[in-house]
Amino acid sequence: MSSYALTDSWTMTRRELAHWARQPVQVVVNLVFPVMLLLMFGYLMGGGRGIDGDYLGYLVPGMLALTMAFGLEGTMIAVTRDLDKGVVDRFRSMPMASGAVLVGRAVADMLQSVLGLAVMIGMGYALGWRAQGGAGPFLAAVGLLLLFRFAMLWIGIELALVAGKPEMVQAVQILVWPVGFLSNAFATPDSMPGWLGTVVEWNPMSHTATAVRDLFGSPGGEAGHVWAAVAWPLALLAVFFPLAVRRFAGLSK
Repeated sequence: MSSYALTDSWTMTRRELAHWARQPVQVVVNLVFPVMLLLMFGYLMGGGRGIDGDYLGYLVPGMLALTMAFGLEGTMIAVTRDLDKGVVDRFRSMPMASGAVLVGRAVADMLQSVLGLAVMIGMGYALGWRAQGGAGPFLAAVGLLLLFRFAMLWIGIELALVAGKPEMVQAVQILVWPVGFLSNAFATPDSMPGWLGTVVEWNPMSHTATAVRDLFGSPGGEAGHVWAAVAWPLALLAVFFPLAVRRFAGLSK
């Protein structure tokens, strides 16, 4: 990407960050909702099917991965709103890179994802969870989580562009839910019926959750899943990033 495109993308990122100051409630809700899920599954609903050892140690890394899969609505609505209101057409009349709007929105989302991870990890520590692997593995786990988020983000952008209008986002975002709930975030695949366990094992989020559990030194971790936790997001990005950029270019003409 040229310096010209990087400058335009950063300008669009600052535009999205400025929206945070005007809409703080949405930012707070996106941060609090995963915390509520962690507390609900950890203390109200019980759980731990098939887990040997501390369930909280198993649950927290799974919830970190789930947080990276969910919360795409803000980005999806922002993209469709800009298209629906003609904002993109106005940007296209300016001397700027055509993909800067999407890249700027993606960078803003990733910054919020870093904040969300920090909040969730802080809550995990407050509840008694501890990462046992050291600083290097800890940073590697955070990197895998953010890589998975980046891939899910471009899937969300593509779905938003397919939807076309903000009011349709609620309908298409349901397609993302199976990635989060048909996973090993809350229970092991071994504790599920055979066919369901197979689906869960193939879920890209399950690979990320299992890999970060290993890097954090938490129950349920397996080192062999680290490569899959890298390969799956890269494969998804190779498909959905060009699809989203191509569709955006076509819709905004």
